Amino acid sequence: MPFGYLRDDGSDRLDRIEATLQRMFTDDRHAFDLAMSPLLDGTAPHSVGAELRATDHRVNEAEREIRRELVVHASVHGGIDTTAILVYMSIVKDVERIGDYAKNVFDLAVDGARMDGAEDIDDLNAVRFEVSLLIADAGEVFGARDPERAREVLQRSDQLLDDFDGRVSALVRGDDQRADAVARALLFRYLKRIVAHLMNVLSAVVVPLDRLDYFDEDPEDRS
Repeated sequence: MPFGYLRDDGSDRLDRIEATLQRMFTDDRHAFDLAMSPLLDGTAPHSVGAELRATDHRVNEAEREIRRELVVHASVHGGIDTTAILVYMSIVKDVERIGDYAKNVFDLAVDGARMDGAEDIDDLNAVRFEVSLLIADAGEVFGARDPERAREVLQRSDQLLDDFDGRVSALVRGDDQRADAVARALLFRYLKRIVAHLMNVLSAVVVPLDRLDYFDEDPEDRS
């Protein structure tokens, strides 16, 4: 059965883990927004680099904090359901990886990529805001364990994956011959990975434990 709140001792351990996980989502969104600003707003990379790295460091430390909490209480104190341990151990890595891909996006700007003057800047900004919102929505939906909303977000996410694949294919085939083709192809691949990791998190709300982590596969490969 899908993952839900599982407590058997009335402790606040899962509450602490949930709160830490939510902070990770918040920091992930902030890191993503920072990373996109040099590409699409013309912000100087050096003006946001330190904050981006500090934000990603918080995400990494939060991942370790959650794992320590799970390991200590599972091995010493007990009282956390085994399913909860396995689910949190799985999804916390997905949440952490979002920050890593945000840094990859930022590196494109460090290497000189700029799209703020592109003719399709409005479209690129729409994509940016959709992915940013998706990070927030995924955190909210996971925290609420809302399967109906999770399926809605997963459907939106699948549409984004198809869109990103189509954009990369057009660049590879030469149908899209913009001068910044390499940077664009990498950008859309990084965005695809961010969305796929969010889908893995939400899979815990709608599928059994043994099927976690399959939502970053193409739909035909998820069974």
